[in-house]
Amino acid sequence: MQTRLLQLRLCTRMCATRLPFRFGISTMTEAPMLTAALEVATEFGTVTGYSAELLVPKWFAKNPTTDVADDNRDLMRAAVRAHQVMRDHESPDATAFQHWMRAQMQCVEAAGEGTPRLVAMFGVALVERAMIDATCRAAGKSFHGALTEDLFRVRFGAIEKRLAGWSAADLGEPTDSVRVRHTVGLVDALEPIEVPADAHRGDDHPLSLVDDIRAYGLDCFKLKVSGNEVADLARLEMIASLTPPGASFTIDGNEQYPEPGALADVLDELEERGHADAILGGLLAIEQPVARARTFDPEAAEGIARLRSRAPVIIDEADADLGAYPRARELGYGGVSMKACKGVFRALLNRARIEADGEGLQSAEDLTNLPVLPLHQDLAVVASLGLPHVERNGHHYFRGQSHLSAVEREHLAQHHASLYQRTADGDLWLDIQDGRLDLRSLQRSSETVREGEGRTTAGFGYDGPIDMENGTAPQL
Repeated sequence: MQTRLLQLRLCTRMCATRLPFRFGISTMTEAPMLTAALEVATEFGTVTGYSAELLVPKWFAKNPTTDVADDNRDLMRAAVRAHQVMRDHESPDATAFQHWMRAQMQCVEAAGEGTPRLVAMFGVALVERAMIDATCRAAGKSFHGALTEDLFRVRFGAIEKRLAGWSAADLGEPTDSVRVRHTVGLVDALEPIEVPADAHRGDDHPLSLVDDIRAYGLDCFKLKVSGNEVADLARLEMIASLTPPGASFTIDGNEQYPEPGALADVLDELEERGHADAILGGLLAIEQPVARARTFDPEAAEGIARLRSRAPVIIDEADADLGAYPRARELGYGGVSMKACKGVFRALLNRARIEADGEGLQSAEDLTNLPVLPLHQDLAVVASLGLPHVERNGHHYFRGQSHLSAVEREHLAQHHASLYQRTADGDLWLDIQDGRLDLRSLQRSSETVREGEGRTTAGFGYDGPIDMENGTAPQL
């Protein structure tokens, strides 16, 4: 489908946590959600597509000396820049993939040394996802339907010749459910006794890891580590004693270790002590152990090899341009994170590379994706890629859908009832049953609708209203 990008409108709404979330160098207690509304001219008329993302502090640009408000403005300006590149091209009519390629090449791949590439990539991805949503809405297709029917005209041969034959049609049907990999942050209470007496959050949802496991039937976990070997050892041992038998784990360094061998030492010590066999036996992946600037240092290869003997080591913050994953593979890394905030077509590109290589891990990671758009769009990609588990943290660090307007909440209650549950106070929370999420409402096929099993979700995981008035126009 050929499209022409028109006006881009941005708004922000503040989202406050119910529990502080400590990761890397930041403890998040609130953050703005940036929503984009993009008008797109199509053969079916002009439609508006939407996307949104929580502006998580000190992740895109992990500079402790900068002000968070300035960081957020940089992210918003990156979206404006990406839109300008797509809109003002000499050939304004193009497929979604062609629009994305132009912005990716100009805004990210050609960025100078002083430009944080994850920031530039965020801007491209925000506009890309709104453009994808508009294409789906215009054609009356779900994301998976539009993808497998080639409406976006994905052509990875333009990036790597060996991928010229890749087709999204080979992905098969989207998965109906996904296993939740529950995040355990660095300041999370592990047992109820650790919860402060004054920690009532105005809801009846869990406040500790033990209660989360009991409430949601969790058996898969993402464990944040701090870079302090003594503290990380003690915390990992405690978590191992509290999680159910046969559980699975990933360990996320969030760039905190000076070199990968230091984290390998921690895991060796865990094994020697014999107190954390559960974690080591169920270890699925180790994520971004060192700073993004150190990731591709040849001197890190020995430490990566030590970690790789335990589980695949994947890149996340270092995945900041189209060549990052291939460079990481050459150094012994075994995979890459999938986050919609880094780009949908980039996620598909890395999937195509993994298929061509015949090996490699693509792991679905969360950037605190809240309802409606960040969560639904990310999960729609997870379902299309058929990934078996996904990190989730928005469901316990934030309170349900309290940041949404009444009209948005009502649409979710009516059309995504299998993904959410209504609580006694009338709010909607993510519905995790036996450790899994039901994804069927995100992208039903037209065949399913004809059989009378439900309505079509024509859009990128969501076809309902987005209340742009429930926010503030940013000052850029």
